Amino acid sequence: MKPNDRTIRQTRSVPVKFTTRSGENGPVIAGYFAVFDSPYEMWPGCIEKIAPGAFASSMGRDVRALVDHNTWLVLGRTTAGTVTLLEDAIGLYGEILVNEHDTDAMNLYARVQRGDVSQCSIGFDIVAEDYVVSPDGQTCTWTIRDVILYEISVVTFPAYEATSVEARSADAAALHTARLERRKHDLLERMKK
Repeated sequence: MKPNDRTIRQTRSVPVKFTTRSGENGPVIAGYFAVFDSPYEMWPGCIEKIAPGAFASSMGRDVRALVDHNTWLVLGRTTAGTVTLLEDAIGLYGEILVNEHDTDAMNLYARVQRGDVSQCSIGFDIVAEDYVVSPDGQTCTWTIRDVILYEISVVTFPAYEATSVEARSADAAALHTARLERRKHDLLERMKK
């Protein structure tokens, strides 16, 4: 895989403060699911950020809102009109109209309202990005310019953070570590060329 060819389905998590409110059509969970130009450290010396406009081609797509990336815990969907997404100067903003007849959705709404769940994540494929290595070869930066967005998730444990790995089984933690090490190794090999 080339540095500019990271088109495998990926997730990124963002610590945010969701808001809850009673809308005219029922309860709503709202917040930013991605923030532009906010560096994410993939490993020491390598960061990634999402550029403004990266979601433009995904506006109007069929995007689902999930709980913890679980496809069987669907909160809403853009084509059903129960999820609204907007890309503004800050990032990707979303509102989820919570189904009051869905116990799982209402339980999540209560957890967000109390502040027990306050983070989010997105699932996407990278279409275009820039890759820059510093002149001394010690740091690298990926800037994601365009994505295909598949889902937004309200998550208990965000991906790529220590708390996430600690909360999962040893097998999942080992797999996560192995994937990061493989990506780091591949990048270092490319930097030597």
